[in-house]
Amino acid sequence: MADNSPSISRHSSAHGISVLLSGSWTAARLAEAATWPQIETELGACAAADVASLTWDLRKLKRLDHTGAQVLWNAWGHRWPDKLLLQEAQRTMLARVARYTTITPPARRKSLWQLFLLLGDRLLRLLEHVSYFTRLNGQLLLDSLRLASAPGRGPWRDVSGHLYRIGATALPITALVGFLIGVVLAYLMAQQLRQFGANAFIVNILGLALIRELGPVLAAILIAGRSGSAITAQIGVMRVTEELDAMRVMGIAKGYRLVLPRAIAMAIAMPLLTVWTTLAALLGGMLASDLVMDVSPAYFIEALPGAVQVSNLALAVGKSVVFGLLIALIGCHYGLRVQPNTESLGQGTTASVVTSITMVILVDALFAVIFKDIGI
Repeated sequence: MADNSPSISRHSSAHGISVLLSGSWTAARLAEAATWPQIETELGACAAADVASLTWDLRKLKRLDHTGAQVLWNAWGHRWPDKLLLQEAQRTMLARVARYTTITPPARRKSLWQLFLLLGDRLLRLLEHVSYFTRLNGQLLLDSLRLASAPGRGPWRDVSGHLYRIGATALPITALVGFLIGVVLAYLMAQQLRQFGANAFIVNILGLALIRELGPVLAAILIAGRSGSAITAQIGVMRVTEELDAMRVMGIAKGYRLVLPRAIAMAIAMPLLTVWTTLAALLGGMLASDLVMDVSPAYFIEALPGAVQVSNLALAVGKSVVFGLLIALIGCHYGLRVQPNTESLGQGTTASVVTSITMVILVDALFAVIFKDIGI
């Protein structure tokens, strides 16, 4: 067994330095703990002495497999030595390794021109999305006029089905999350208000925060992640299974049968879900206030109408309608752009959720700025 261990020996002569390889240069022998460090050290010394100037003699090797050939090829710097003595089978093995060895190019920093081209590509993609989304909005407007001219022939069955899936099935999760948010907010506010003896003002803070801002935004984010992704996935699967192509062949308008019912259902369901989520959050805040700050539920209910004007509730409902339309249109937009493969379906669903949540927050900030200036 000792004779089969791979080894390297160097000999000096009048013709230069010769490197004699012996033993079995195979994966099993090279993997031995006592063998590889020595081989690595010897190969490093040969590389330091300029591999090209050495005479490599492989004729004494008992066995040489692809692993051993790869080790030698790497030690030679992926090029043949000038002086090489070997058998024909060994040359064939090394030539095969040299043929199929790939060198990973070093990572290069992108130039300013490449960054400029990358920026242009991203901008063109953004403009493409904006153009397609604008056409989708225009088609929705035309379909709405068509529905208004002949409401008896509208897709009301689709609207009712989507209304149930978007609205009714989302009631438990929105109520649970809203209730917990109300409890958390009440506990956090109680720690600060108790320092100033302003326990009663928790009604003002909770009422305004939940009714005007957190209720609509929280419901919209939950629906964007739950129903917005479902809209994209449903339409995307129709693209993968070629149902959209079949609809085009049969002359069925995609906007009228796919986009319009979902937009109507979302515009109806979102305000109702917003009110439902806000009520659950107020209930959680009211119970937490009673436990932590001794603010009774009776006082909470009595003081809430005076602390929060009705206009804030109207603003929240109005924002919810806009949120619902945005979520539905973004979900349909990415669903219709899905390519007929599963990878595109996953990417479209992810992009739909991220874009919907981002747009909800941006539009809510826009509403806050606009209605702050007019005093609401």
